[in-house]
Amino acid sequence: MDTQVRTRISAYAIAVEEDRLLLARLSDASPVFTPGLWHLPGGGIDPGEQPVEALARELLEETGLELIETRLLDARTYSARRNGVRWSLTALFYAVALQTGAPTVTEANGSTEAAVWVSLADVQDDTVLSPPAADALRMLDRAEVTFTATR
Repeated sequence: MDTQVRTRISAYAIAVEEDRLLLARLSDASPVFTPGLWHLPGGGIDPGEQPVEALARELLEETGLELIETRLLDARTYSARRNGVRWSLTALFYAVALQTGAPTVTEANGSTEAAVWVSLADVQDDTVLSPPAADALRMLDRAEVTFTATR
């Protein structure tokens, strides 16, 4: 039985480059969503940290890529259960421009085990995506995301 309830506010990047979406595969250390799912780069906002600062930090940790520009797109809420904890998550979605380069996970033992650019045609299966990543695809379908990577 879940006895613990935690609230978390997270900032997530929707990065598109040449019809590819930047995704991060969740590791066993993922606190909220199931390991193995493809998720958006980003994560929890630390106390006193501004959302865009958290997003830039998380992007460096999870992808090794530098944040250049952001635009807030949407905010959504999610409920999840993992490891006996019931989560109430508020997710802030940002369209982002990133410095180009190959994504590389730089944080050891974090919640991300891989980061890759994936063809949008290859990520239509919601069963392999976290709920926020699936919502990001719907945002892309509505053409809400306009930034691309910067060279």
